[in-house]
Order: sequence, then C-alpha cells, then structure tokens
Amino acid sequence: MPDVRALQFNIQSYGARLIAVSKTHGVEQIRGVYKEGIRDFGENKVQEMMEKQPLLPNDIQWHLIGHLQTNKVKYIVPFVYMIHTVDSPKLLAEIEKQAAKNQRSIRILFQFHIAREESKYGIKPEELDWLYILDFSRAYPHLLPCGVMGMATFTEDESVIRSEFQALKNLFHRLKRDVFSDHHSFTEISMGMSSDYPIALEEGATLVRIGSLIFGSRPSVGQ
Repeated sequence: MPDVRALQFNIQSYGARLIAVSKTHGVEQIRGVYKEGIRDFGENKVQEMMEKQPLLPNDIQWHLIGHLQTNKVKYIVPFVYMIHTVDSPKLLAEIEKQAAKNQRSIRILFQFHIAREESKYGIKPEELDWLYILDFSRAYPHLLPCGVMGMATFTEDESVIRSEFQALKNLFHRLKRDVFSDHHSFTEISMGMSSDYPIALEEGATLVRIGSLIFGSRPSVGQ
C-alpha cells in the first residue's frame, strides 16, 4: 500500500482533508486504509455504499460523490456524512424530506459542471439562479449547506485544469457572499482527484477525493 499517512500529511499541510475513494474496492482494502488513520471514504454508487457501511467501523464518515437519483436518497440518509452531488431543487427537496424522517442533519455540497466534457454532471454556472431564491434555513432545516464540488476536465493541459478549479473557487466565494453568508457551515471546496489534486490544493481545495493513488487501479469488470 502507498504511504497513505504521508499523502494525508501533505494534504493537511494545505489545510485540506483527504477523502479516500473506495468505489469498487473491497471491505478488507478499506480496513487497511482505515488502519492508516483515514476516516473519510467516498463512494460513487448508493448500492455499493449500503453494502459496505454495515461491515465497517461506525466512525467512518461516508461521502456520496457520485450522481444521486432522488429515488435512492432514502437508502443513504440514515448514515451518510456528506452528499457532494446536489445539482437540482428536486434532489435538494428529497434529501430534506428523508433527513426529516430520519431526524438527521445532512451535510451537502452543490455540484457544478466546470469541465469541458458534457458527460459530467452538475449545475452549469450560468444556470444557478434558483440558488439565489432559496430561503434555505426555512425550507431545508435538516440540511447543512457546506460548499461546492466539481470535477475538472480529464486532460494533461494543466492550464485548463487550473482555470476550472479557479472557476469553482470563484463560484464558492460568490455563493458564500450572496446566498450563504449566514451559514457558518459553508466552508468546503471539494475538488481534485489522484491525477490533479496538487493543482486543486494550490487553488484552494479543502476536500480532495483520491482513489487510485491509495487503492491502486480499479478491478476490471468480471474480476
């Protein structure tokens, strides 16, 4: 296993936190990383997170970092720590509904589409007007707005990656100033993965989502 503690120390030196992306990796591999002191784990799929969560220590903080369908919210709300991928009023309302049922406060991030690939999810920066009309505290009393999340274009052109991370940081500051100034929880910028996290840290990431550097390549289908 790579030196997870050294990786974590490097990330913490920027004032950021490491989320170990454990998607497609088994419970024993997660336990190995857990023993290195990591407590934040990210999963892309609801079903996979649900299967792993009961088999692992209770102090793990589970982050849903993949696209979330409204009909699956109810399955993760009882235990999820943070949902990184809120991208519509409909999803926001469903998370509030399920959080109220479970009497939990759920941390959420708003996902923005900052990359050139159209296949990536997220709110387009020019389509965020709906966030400006939210009476958040009154409409969503069980949700904690914690910040923003985004994925950069998959490219070797570092200038493109850097500019996209800068755009996300600017969106964070804009929302912090205009919409969430009264919410002390609004502090997080979730950006950066194994291939581009050093740039993300330089550009102000507070949460970085790293999988292959920690767990190695994902298993091939059928293995």
